[in-house]
Amino acid sequence: MLLLTTPPAAFCLSTDFYAQTCPRALTAVRAVVRGAVTKDRRMAASLIRLQFHDCFVRGCDASVLLDNTTTTVSEKGAVPNRRFTKTFRVIEDAKSTLERICPGVVSCADIIAVAARDASASVEGPSWDVELGRRDSDDLNTLIALFRKKGLNSREMVALSGAHTLGTAQCLAFRDRVYGNVTVDFARKKRRMCPASGGDRLVQPLDPVTPTSFDNNYFKALMIRKGLLVTDQVLFSGGETDGVVDEYSKDEGKFKNEFAAAMVKMGSIEVMTGSDGQIRRTCSKAN
Repeated sequence: MLLLTTPPAAFCLSTDFYAQTCPRALTAVRAVVRGAVTKDRRMAASLIRLQFHDCFVRGCDASVLLDNTTTTVSEKGAVPNRRFTKTFRVIEDAKSTLERICPGVVSCADIIAVAARDASASVEGPSWDVELGRRDSDDLNTLIALFRKKGLNSREMVALSGAHTLGTAQCLAFRDRVYGNVTVDFARKKRRMCPASGGDRLVQPLDPVTPTSFDNNYFKALMIRKGLLVTDQVLFSGGETDGVVDEYSKDEGKFKNEFAAAMVKMGSIEVMTGSDGQIRRTCSKAN
């Protein structure tokens, strides 16, 4: 029964998956990520968030990177993914480097997972051991699921939401929040930056204090009702996750440790391994 109930990924993913076939893989990805973050510190937030967008559709299979074809509409063009144009380029740069070093070996799905970890570490965020061996999808099923359907509990959901300690959101994403039931001071300031109509692409930081540093100020903002998105503030609104937000707001170390653990767990969602899927030669196209 154990073999029937244990996820296959537990047997196939490993931190040293490329030790023999591409020993320079992790170093190469790290160099590309550090270069990109050095040029634009905001890239760290995008690379972390890209793993969320990949894993929460079909699974961690790099389907978010695929271009449209004559027969299939890609999730790459979905509204939430349109802001990742530069981020996709970083992943492609890393893939191109790896194809020169060890062609046809490292999957795009693994590159996304490693890049998220390296992006976090590059802005003083936590690091973690990334389990490797994912395969890339060769089709585009886009069944969006909730956290709980992906095996992530409410505490892990809050920890992962802490990725919003970095980066910005467009007015289109937070307009409902700032024109809804919010504190007067918060509403006044944000409405100046986001009109009731128009200005959809104007941006505001998700963490109002340190938007380019990986810390726990995001949770401190939630505690004083200054979460930018509705989905941010709902984490501290009288519900079961209030206690977790309170813990993280007081203990940055605990947040970082649990964020790293949740990222490892998220990175194992519905992965393909072994002979399933493929190793794409170019991340934006199936072989």
